[in-house]
Amino acid sequence: MAYSDIKQRWRAEKLDHLGSSIFAEIAGWKEEARRAGKDVIDLSIGSPDRAPSQEVREVLSQAVLAEDSYAYPGTSGSLAFRRQAAAWMAHRFGVTLDPGAEVLALMGSQDGLAHLAQAVCNPGDTAIVPDPGYPIYFGSLAIAGVKPWLLPLRQENSFMPDLDEIPDEVWAEAVFILLNFPGNPIAVQSDYAFFEKLVALAKKWDVLIVHDLAYSEMGFDDYRPISILQIPGALDTAVEFHSFSKSFNMAGCRIGFLAGNREAVAALRELKGNIDYGVFQPVQTAAIAALEQAMQRPAEDRGVAPLYERRRNALVEALAAQGWDIPKPKATMFLWAPLPGRFRTGPEPWDSRRFARELLLSTGVVVVPGSAFGAQGEGFVRIALVQEEEMLMEAAQRIGDFLKE
Repeated sequence: MAYSDIKQRWRAEKLDHLGSSIFAEIAGWKEEARRAGKDVIDLSIGSPDRAPSQEVREVLSQAVLAEDSYAYPGTSGSLAFRRQAAAWMAHRFGVTLDPGAEVLALMGSQDGLAHLAQAVCNPGDTAIVPDPGYPIYFGSLAIAGVKPWLLPLRQENSFMPDLDEIPDEVWAEAVFILLNFPGNPIAVQSDYAFFEKLVALAKKWDVLIVHDLAYSEMGFDDYRPISILQIPGALDTAVEFHSFSKSFNMAGCRIGFLAGNREAVAALRELKGNIDYGVFQPVQTAAIAALEQAMQRPAEDRGVAPLYERRRNALVEALAAQGWDIPKPKATMFLWAPLPGRFRTGPEPWDSRRFARELLLSTGVVVVPGSAFGAQGEGFVRIALVQEEEMLMEAAQRIGDFLKE
């Protein structure tokens, strides 16, 4: 046997389970479209196209210039940041938190989502996650050696999870249940009664609730997202992730926080204390300014929400005029769009991957096939509202031409 035949692969098999390879494929499709002369309009990744406020940027600029900003910042986040995060939670949701034990700074909420299973589970444990769901939900379990139990989000149930569908034996095995209201890729909204039922079940079965509230400031019309920590007793059994990326246009700053149950917060703090040194202090200072600014706004000022609400309205109406009817989501920066009828019901139905690829190569408009988010996502595509209205109108026109071909 040749030496090359027994050489180690230098790649862990768990990487095969980190998430859908469709995102790498989409990058290849974009290059293929550009080589063919297409002007690409990218509506795939949910990255805000606006900057933080002028005031936040000025605070960040000054903090970066300070000579004492360049020491290791500490994994937990500064006490000033954690106090401000707790103050904002009280202001926004009426939730009282101990900033010393119930708040943890993160390098973006994805940092926490990626590591939490390693901190609270053992290999072979079970976690309940939604299908479809944000890819890191599944990838984090693969890294931790945790078995996913997929909770389907079905159109006939308005994409709400049916908690009664979870068998008792799954509740008995599960370490945590992860949910996302309003969700990505589907902007499902929860109400107080659903959260009450969830908290009661979690207490009954001694299961940790992990609530991803990255889109807390992106509610439209009469909907304003709520925190699961508003439910009496939720601190006994729940943690919640918050992000500055979407709420304050600080995606590149990489900052967020985990709030809630002190045991789970401590476990993630302990893990991160061994693998990183925390968020750059000037970024924490800028995040404090963003929260302070949000708390000083009048009650009728909804921050970034009106921008995305206008974009939602414009794109949904423009696509309807082109013959593609898409439900208006009540939150987030995404449309969850069922494939147009003839692509689903024709003699040779298309899957979401084929639709997204052909749309991109024909028009230059980039969307994500729903299958990238789980098996239940098949038959849909996700469209991100991350371009100005003029560009969204151009995308709608191109899509209309594609549908008419």
